Amino acid sequence: MNNYKLVIQYDGGRYKGWQRLGNSENTIQGKIENVLSELIGRKIEITGSSRTDAGVHAFQQIANFKVRENFTEKELKTYLNKYLPQDISITDVTSVHERFHARYNANDKTYLYKIWNEEHTNPFMRKYSMQVEEKLNIEKMKQAAQHFIGEHDFTAFSNAKSKKKSMVRKIYDIKLEEKAGFIQIRIRGNGFLYNMVRKMVGTLIEVGLGEIEAETLPTILNSKERNQTGRLADPAGLYLEKIDF
Repeated sequence: MNNYKLVIQYDGGRYKGWQRLGNSENTIQGKIENVLSELIGRKIEITGSSRTDAGVHAFQQIANFKVRENFTEKELKTYLNKYLPQDISITDVTSVHERFHARYNANDKTYLYKIWNEEHTNPFMRKYSMQVEEKLNIEKMKQAAQHFIGEHDFTAFSNAKSKKKSMVRKIYDIKLEEKAGFIQIRIRGNGFLYNMVRKMVGTLIEVGLGEIEAETLPTILNSKERNQTGRLADPAGLYLEKIDF
């Protein structure tokens, strides 16, 4: 079997997320699978590294698929980019070892969140950031963010429906920076639960607004109560930035 690794970028604004949903074709995975299935002449399934939510973007999503047929990397890349919508781009195709698995072999993932922190709107970034009109206290947000670092049960910061799987995740690093009207938040960890990053960012926003004290973050984590966390940040500001293997 031939195993191909895809590096994918997408504007997730008009899609229902990465993961194929039943008969709905309005997903990133569904769009790519449809094009591959047309090329190969039968149903093809791909595996993605991260199941980004509806409206979330990606600078670097990784996926792989296996087929009997032989294609050059250039053939696949050219065909996919020709027939995919312009808001989905295959930036690289690589033939990899048969045992490579986009999800199971991923060591850590980095998400980027962009907050437009100005009173006036940003016409060019309104679909790619969350606007917070009140000035945020980034120093307090940085203090609060430190409480997320390490291994924790993130039940309080997830909207995952099933509690059968472990809610423990490890956050390696969180960085916040202000630049040209934006506050950018980078979160790197070994994995993320459903809505976890957006709830973490939403809580940091409330810390920055003075609605939650930074010192209460450990209590919220330990409570495992979802109603203790802050708002759910808009999907438009979230990007899957990098996956390391």
